[in-house]
Amino acid sequence: MRTTTGWQAEGATAILRRALLQRRDLRPDDLAVQIDYCGVCHSDMHALRDHDGKAGHPLVPGHEFTGVVTETGPEVTRFSAGDRVAVGNIIDSCGQCAMCRAGQENFCHAFPTLTYGGSDRQDGSTTLGGYSREYVVRDQFVYPLPDGLDPAGAAPLLCAGITVWEPLHTLGVGPGSRVAVAGMGGLGHLAVKMAVALGATTSVISRSPDKADDARRFGAHGFIVSTDPEQMAKARDGFDVVIDTISTPHDLGPYLRLVAMDGTLSHLGHLGSVTVETMDLLVGRKKLSSAGSGGRPATAAMLEFCADKGITAEIELLPSARVNEALDRLRRNDVRYRFVLDMSDLD
Repeated sequence: MRTTTGWQAEGATAILRRALLQRRDLRPDDLAVQIDYCGVCHSDMHALRDHDGKAGHPLVPGHEFTGVVTETGPEVTRFSAGDRVAVGNIIDSCGQCAMCRAGQENFCHAFPTLTYGGSDRQDGSTTLGGYSREYVVRDQFVYPLPDGLDPAGAAPLLCAGITVWEPLHTLGVGPGSRVAVAGMGGLGHLAVKMAVALGATTSVISRSPDKADDARRFGAHGFIVSTDPEQMAKARDGFDVVIDTISTPHDLGPYLRLVAMDGTLSHLGHLGSVTVETMDLLVGRKKLSSAGSGGRPATAAMLEFCADKGITAEIELLPSARVNEALDRLRRNDVRYRFVLDMSDLD
């Protein structure tokens, strides 16, 4: 076994403390990655909230990170020591089901192995995430970090970025498309940047009027205050695609009414039950869809697109020792727009 250092939940609390962590010795198709930057995701916060602290179930969050290859297994040919790389929230899958064969490992019928809180497919051990200085991972789920992408700003692309890229790409967003992004947080601000770069006429829907300047800075063409009935009414049937990144439970009706005939509302932010009035779908033949993460081909394509267009997340970079502060502020929505941890203080 290999030993590294990271931030682990202790007991049944949501407090992370510095701890020694065990990583497996490299298998033939493994890489060892020195983690330099790791994003802080809402999923990390929820995992800590739900962690029961039982013995044998350690929790080390973190599933969007960038770093440098330090060692490779004997069968690895795609990477060498010193390569800049990125790792997302999926680190393995069955590789055999229809979804895996289609390059949609995120929908693996046997469920993908997650970067943390998952079960290793070979030895059954619990996966420990990227809030650490080193990660050992199968090479097929590692992505070259394109030249020109800042590694700190690129880290959130591996979760937030691919989550919004998947529907934008699948729904064919491009020149002539009218796109609205509901909620401009960690996911939403990247959705705005990507939709603009794809050539779409892009608007932001937000409760916060003070985000209008940022929306314009990201390239948005319009801004709608969701609490203003007149603005929402004026925008009715105005968008081919609405990307809903709102992370709390909410009524989908007002956002479906913004979707144009035969358009789509892609519901990404809140992973819970929703209630939909059939009439909100029926009038206009509207579609309700969702998405989550992405497979290997889509993730690689997203990184290349972002490198070509100069897209990275807007981040606040903190030393990893301030991880609990970052999580507390995230609970209060006190970040624009993604926290990223600098893991070098774990040396």
